[in-house]
Amino acid sequence: MNTVDNLLQVEKLTLHFRTRQGVVQAVDGVDFNLGRNRAVVILGESGCGKTSLAKAILRLLPRNVDTYSGKVFLDGRDVMILNDEEFRMNIRWAAISLVPQAAMNALNPVLKVGRQVAEPAMIHLGVKQDQAMEQARRMFEHVGVPIDFLGRYAFELSGGMRQRVAIAMALVTSPSMILLDEPTSALDVLTQANIFNVLKRIKHDLGTSYILITHDIATSSELADDVAVMYAGQIIEMSDARGFFAEPLHPYSRKLMSSVPRLRGEKELDFISGQPPSLVAPPTGCRFAARCSYYFEKCRQEPPMVERDGRKVKCWLHHENMGA
Repeated sequence: MNTVDNLLQVEKLTLHFRTRQGVVQAVDGVDFNLGRNRAVVILGESGCGKTSLAKAILRLLPRNVDTYSGKVFLDGRDVMILNDEEFRMNIRWAAISLVPQAAMNALNPVLKVGRQVAEPAMIHLGVKQDQAMEQARRMFEHVGVPIDFLGRYAFELSGGMRQRVAIAMALVTSPSMILLDEPTSALDVLTQANIFNVLKRIKHDLGTSYILITHDIATSSELADDVAVMYAGQIIEMSDARGFFAEPLHPYSRKLMSSVPRLRGEKELDFISGQPPSLVAPPTGCRFAARCSYYFEKCRQEPPMVERDGRKVKCWLHHENMGA
C-alpha cells in the first residue's frame, strides 16, 4: 500500500519490555493504517498491548525496552529514522499529540490550565506567550470550555472539563492526528457522550484524524470510521466500522460484540471463557486458540492476515487453503 495514501502507516511495529518474569511481547509486529480525516478505534481487553502501541507510535519508551523496531510513516515520511531530539521537537505533540487516560494526572496541579494548554505551542511552534495564550483561548472555544477557565487550576474543574482541557492541549499545535488513550474511562455516561460529541465536531471542523484506544465498544462506535481489534500484542482484525459492527469476522471480535447489550431487539449476551495468554510466553500458532470455540488442528500454526471484501482478519477460518 502506498504510504502517501494514508496519514499514518504502521508496519511491523514491535515493542518488547524486559521484566523479572522475562521479556513481555507487548506489541508484536503490528500493521495498520490511518486515513486522512479518519478515526480508527483500537479495541481489545485490558493487557492486550493497546497502550503500549500508543507509546510505540509516540516513542514514549520506558528504560526497560528490549526490542523496539518497525516503520512508522507519517505523511509518507518514515519517522522511525529520526533521532530522539528530532522526533521530540518535530513529531511528538507537533504532528501527533496525545490525550491520556486520566486528565487529572496529566495536568500540573500548581499551574493554571490556560498556561498548560499554551505551553506546547510555545515549545514546539516557537510562538510567543501572548500568541500561545490566544491559541489556547481558541482551543477552549472549540472544546466548549468557558474562557474564564484559563485562569483556573485543574482541581477546580470537573472531570469532564479536565478532559476537555486535555483535548484542547492536544489541539493547540494543530497536529494532523491525535492519539486518545481511554479518554472517557473515568467519566459518567452523559459526560462521555458530550466528550465524543466534541471530538466529532473537531474532526468535522478541523479535519483532525484520531486513533482511539479503548475497550468500550459501545462508546467507540460513536467516533469510529475504522476498527482494529488487538489481542495478545497483535492486530487480528481490521475493518471499516460499518462492516465490523454489523458482522465482525474474527471469533474473538464476535465474542466481544456479543458481550455488549443492545437497546433494540432481544439479544442473548455471551462471554469469553478463560484468560488472555501471557505476553511473556505467548503460545505458538493462533494466540486465541485456547479460548476459541472454532478451534481445529490448523490453529496450531500462526494464521496469516488475509483480506476479505476489503477487510483483513488473522484467522484460519477465512483462509482459502485452511484445509491444506
